[in-house]
Amino acid sequence: MKRQTAILVLEDGTIFKAWSTLPSCTLMGEVVFTTSITGYQEVLTDPSYSGQIVVFTYPEIGNTGINKEDNESLRIQCRAIILRNLCNFPSNWRLEQSLFDFAQKQGVPILYGLDTRQLTQHLRKVGAMNACISSETLTANALLPKLKKTASMQGLDLVQRVTAPQTYKWQDSNLNLNWYRQNSSSEKYSIVLIDYGVKYNILNYLSSYGYDVIVVPAMSTAEEILSYQPSGIMLSNGPGDPFAVTYAVEVIKDLLNTKIPIFGICMGHQILCLALGAQTFKLKFGHRGINHPTGIFQKVEITSQNHGFAVNAASEFTEKVRITHYNLNDYTVAGIAHKTLPVFSVQYHPEASPGPHDADYFFDAFLKVVKSAHENSTD
Repeated sequence: MKRQTAILVLEDGTIFKAWSTLPSCTLMGEVVFTTSITGYQEVLTDPSYSGQIVVFTYPEIGNTGINKEDNESLRIQCRAIILRNLCNFPSNWRLEQSLFDFAQKQGVPILYGLDTRQLTQHLRKVGAMNACISSETLTANALLPKLKKTASMQGLDLVQRVTAPQTYKWQDSNLNLNWYRQNSSSEKYSIVLIDYGVKYNILNYLSSYGYDVIVVPAMSTAEEILSYQPSGIMLSNGPGDPFAVTYAVEVIKDLLNTKIPIFGICMGHQILCLALGAQTFKLKFGHRGINHPTGIFQKVEITSQNHGFAVNAASEFTEKVRITHYNLNDYTVAGIAHKTLPVFSVQYHPEASPGPHDADYFFDAFLKVVKSAHENSTD
């Protein structure tokens, strides 16, 4: 593995020296950190990280290598990867290739050898910000002017970068894992998933419950979605600022009038809340990791999270919904349920892989709501 001297320059002028796996590379993006100890492959292939430079707080990454089964999308979605130590000799019975080879073939740089603890503490104090990685220009003064012109994550619609280009039916691809729960019902329900940057594991969970899953692009109209006669609608996760995805908000407003069950996850949660009249705001450094406590009334779930925006709890939309969960680290809204419609959402990932699985009961709840709505419509 060849290494190249490189630098990381933050928007506020802070500089970190490091090694890069790519000899000729200069790129910009929002730098964020994740506290995940495991599941680095799922993090890197999660479309919600589109446009971002991901810092892993865990000191050594790559120990178990990469395998096709654990991908959450077709490719690495983040712009660059920052590590303390990169494992050169991965070992696992499912190993197909190393993290180095995985990133190298896709042209995604890995920066390593820098103090990720110091970098994370700085981001916690100052906040997530744009940064530049370069193995070509090692002078910060030459990079800062370009960095200052880089668009902020706030106001960016990144959903159109990662959504499906056309409608497709999801085929069972990875249902051999023991935490998927099979639906014992003989009734077959059709679920339309609006793809804002969906993770494969959401689709796998839905398939394991016996649904026919139809994935539609984020720009689909309400008429197009309803043409599939869905028994339920899933709003997926995705990247960027939810407030900028105005077309999706307008579609959800129309779909709410149909009284079809709706379940939103992460970006889907935010878009649903915006459609209900809420406001969103950018978090200082976001929630990213698989150890975030959520709950209410002394009931706690440990959850996987990845988002840089949140719903404002002071929004007037609370007249229409009840808040079911808070993030117990900062008491931002983590879950809502509509008071009269079969509609609910969460600001985290109940389908989390490699875990935790405290919140996967939401898929059971969604099935019950879909069944109930279907039975009431046929009475």
